[in-house]
Amino acid sequence: MSIVYLNNAFMPLEDAKIPVLDRGFIFGDGVYEYVPCYNGKPFRLAEHLARLQRSCDAIKLANPYGEEKWADLVAKIIEQNGSGNLGVYFQITRGVAKRDHAFPNDAIPTVFIMANPLPPASQETVDKGIACISMADTRWLRCDIKTTSLLGNVLLRQAAMEAGGIEVVLFRDGFLTEGAASNILVVRNGTLLAPPKDNLILPGITYDFIIELCDAHNIPIEIRKIPEAEVKNADELLLTSSGKEITAITQLDGKPVGTGKPGPVFRTLYKIYQDYKTK
Repeated sequence: MSIVYLNNAFMPLEDAKIPVLDRGFIFGDGVYEYVPCYNGKPFRLAEHLARLQRSCDAIKLANPYGEEKWADLVAKIIEQNGSGNLGVYFQITRGVAKRDHAFPNDAIPTVFIMANPLPPASQETVDKGIACISMADTRWLRCDIKTTSLLGNVLLRQAAMEAGGIEVVLFRDGFLTEGAASNILVVRNGTLLAPPKDNLILPGITYDFIIELCDAHNIPIEIRKIPEAEVKNADELLLTSSGKEITAITQLDGKPVGTGKPGPVFRTLYKIYQDYKTK
């Protein structure tokens, strides 16, 4: 039985109910985080909580809890769902109020937390990589906010699925941004290329971790705007996210990326990442 947290109480998932006038339901007026947990331990929780605070600040939503309270709730939801490897999702909405675009003065934020099993990538995915498609990035201009308003991402990801891909690689004005639910990194001539963290991409926690790993293991890095042509002619493409960790993109728009197999930079980073998780 899945146990969730909703507004100061733990309960079975099927008992969790939110009023229809919650602004998260009416407007998508809220923010969220997703934290992978390995062997019952949250991965880079402080970084996730810092990003949550930045998202709250960006939409002028008061964070109802401090870091210690969030850490305690995450620990409890992990324990109540059997520990092990879990993905912990939590969100804050502006709360229940009459339907009006302007912020309510007295609404109490709604807080929801749940945990789901976090299975490892299949061996086939590790060995063969995944297929993606490329599309124009048609989302709004504040992709750096981890908001629950995800319709643009949903439509792009659905387009990828309908085309037989796992994810979409997005371009805006001729330059790489990210995926619908991931960051995208490029490898050319042994150098990892990463798009800059600005308002057009979500500042990924795994993105940051991969850059730290590159620094620690002498893998060259360039953080800069990446033209579409460089992406389409990459030696390797890497997808990173909290749920998928690091994955090789070996096919883009029906064409092989590089050799069409996971490359040496991916294999190096993948092994380091897996070794780190077991510490």
